[in-house]
Amino acid sequence: MKIVAINGSPRKNGNLAQLLEVVRKEVEAAGVEFEVLQPGANVRPCMACYNCLDTGSLRCVMKDDGVNDIIAACCEADGILLASPVYHAGIAGNMKCVLDRMMLAAGCGVNQFHHKVGGALCTLRRSGGSETYHQLLATMDCMEMVLVTSDYWGAAHGADPGEVMGDTEGLDVAAQLGRNMAWMVKVLAESKVPVPERGHRAMTNFIR
Repeated sequence: MKIVAINGSPRKNGNLAQLLEVVRKEVEAAGVEFEVLQPGANVRPCMACYNCLDTGSLRCVMKDDGVNDIIAACCEADGILLASPVYHAGIAGNMKCVLDRMMLAAGCGVNQFHHKVGGALCTLRRSGGSETYHQLLATMDCMEMVLVTSDYWGAAHGADPGEVMGDTEGLDVAAQLGRNMAWMVKVLAESKVPVPERGHRAMTNFIR
């Protein structure tokens, strides 16, 4: 059993990286593997070419920025934790590029993420945490994932690297999220309940 976290911060060893280590401690203590993938700043936006959908390749045609490795790791994982710093009350730009490409390539054709466990965290200096946290959840919400939360919204405060470790409540929230995600991954792995059949969903564009 494995949970993959995507660290959407362009900074190495920043607040988000340190917060994810708090999650790691709890997940691994529960006997679940935990891996953090960090795409960095040099990822490109989705071109809406739809090659991934047309071919069913589960890969993006842009191959040189590591996004395909992230897509493959998330397809294999039992749980996915999306984590982003807050940039102007929203997801960081590079993280948005990753999510747009990943969800189109592996979520919008034959969905690879349905019934995987999903969770979200963000770090911020002052404001925009709730907006960013809910944006991350919404990305997984429409992928038919099993969303797991903590005992408060998944946001921890800190500006300069290391300051997040002073947000004791934020650290507790991250730790509880780790415990809850690990628990749900194990619950689903041990469940004997058949997976629901997938129904047909009509796609419209509000014109036809």
